[in-house]
Amino acid sequence: MKKSSFMEGALIATIAIFFSKFLGIIYVIPFYSIVGNQGGALYGYAYNIYNLFLIISSAGIPLAISKLTSEYNALGKLKEKEYLYKITKKVILIFSVISFLICFIFASPIASLIIGNVEGGNTPSDIAFVIRCVSFAILVVPMLSISRGYLQGHGFIKPASLSQVLEQFVRILVIILGSYLSLKVFNLDLKSAIGIAVFGAFIGAFIAYFYLINKLKLIKTKKEENIKEEEKKEILKKVIYYSIPFIVINIANSLYNSIDMILLIRSLDIIKFNATDIETISSIFTTWGHKLNTIVTSIATGVAISLVPSIAEDRAKHKMNTINDKFNKLLQIFFYIALPIALFMSIFAKEIWTIFYGESYYGPIIFQLFVIVSAIDALYIMICNGLQGLNKTKLIYTAVITGLLINLVLDVPLILLFNKLGIYPYYGAIVATIIGYTISLLIPIHTLRKEFKINFHNTFSKLPKLFLVYALMIFLSLIYRGIIHNVESRLLLIILIGLIGLILLIIDFILNKKEIENMLGKNINDYFRKKRD
Repeated sequence: MKKSSFMEGALIATIAIFFSKFLGIIYVIPFYSIVGNQGGALYGYAYNIYNLFLIISSAGIPLAISKLTSEYNALGKLKEKEYLYKITKKVILIFSVISFLICFIFASPIASLIIGNVEGGNTPSDIAFVIRCVSFAILVVPMLSISRGYLQGHGFIKPASLSQVLEQFVRILVIILGSYLSLKVFNLDLKSAIGIAVFGAFIGAFIAYFYLINKLKLIKTKKEENIKEEEKKEILKKVIYYSIPFIVINIANSLYNSIDMILLIRSLDIIKFNATDIETISSIFTTWGHKLNTIVTSIATGVAISLVPSIAEDRAKHKMNTINDKFNKLLQIFFYIALPIALFMSIFAKEIWTIFYGESYYGPIIFQLFVIVSAIDALYIMICNGLQGLNKTKLIYTAVITGLLINLVLDVPLILLFNKLGIYPYYGAIVATIIGYTISLLIPIHTLRKEFKINFHNTFSKLPKLFLVYALMIFLSLIYRGIIHNVESRLLLIILIGLIGLILLIIDFILNKKEIENMLGKNINDYFRKKRD
């Protein structure tokens, strides 16, 4: 296998994750038509809880392995690296089993916590059933994740990324076939159909894990040597020490979603929304809108996979200029890729929602603001993981916990305030999240500039030309709105929105070609010519 450089690794991981997320977005079109809003809400309830317990079971170990493996390789500590992999497999298995048992056994009280006193939609017993169905994946996914982390730490980004595509493909196959056969052929109830759909996470992970087992054999390992007890304890201590920041970052991310879901349901119930509308709105936050948001957040995930071991290696070699360059590239990825995509999706929210889900009252209204969260979330993920590469764990805790608490405190008051002011009340939850993420970003960015002398002037000086693209995007949307009205054909909408997107992409490339090439680290034409050769 061939190792990947930082930007090449980031590109491979991002493309694979983007394709994986693309599959995860496309499948919602038939899935939505099969299960509807109530099924989407039920699916989202289960997956939010599953993600939380998955993070606990993994305990941040996969990315910690990636980081430590990279460090040990850079320092030539091969025997420590191999012991690291063996011990973490044992630790993560224990975490997985404990998390699975908690999730399975306490599914009923968790379900009651989610739905509260809302009646007329999914019942607590329905929610508990699907939580138990998805909990089996917790036994496999962490083992799959540490195998990916071990490969990524060696610089082998491609097989780790391909395993994600395989996992996603199998999972989606089970979701679509399982839900369709359950409801349309065997006439089972909605609960059973969603239970089978979420069980697809277990099947997809199981198959992807066996794919990676074969790839791991290709890594050249050194003949096993004895390691002193002191060294073993030191390795285990490092695994725990490096894992905690990752779990804090990811749990906070999951808690943003879970807090919004639970408090939104209760707040809408207080202001007398009916059960059908509450579950429709909830399904947009937890499933349908969230799926579209992954178009943006997948960019950050792909970059973070290559970023953490890369910055850890630079730090071990005291390459501060290189680290400065990489943090600037993070901001550039946000301004040149994540934010433009999110703005485009926000401006054309109605058209994009119609393409995927058909006509909807709540969908476009919520999504046009909700998608902006994904861009801020993308930068949040990249910056926090970059800090982890620098071992700034206390700073991560401070930033993440502060933002999360702000979101928790503001959620209900803003929902009720917006309702009183005649603004869509669910916007209150989105604004609370945006404020929380923004605070979580400002704290570390200030510290990077002050303590590590990270200079972002190089990035900010390039933004005026980029803002022309943003302005042009708004201008084209106004022209579109003025000429075209009430297009009902999904195919025509795809053509129109695709054409506008292509025009903007070409203009963006013409205006910012040099900056984009600098961000990727090589001439784009040479890159693709090399790939063809």
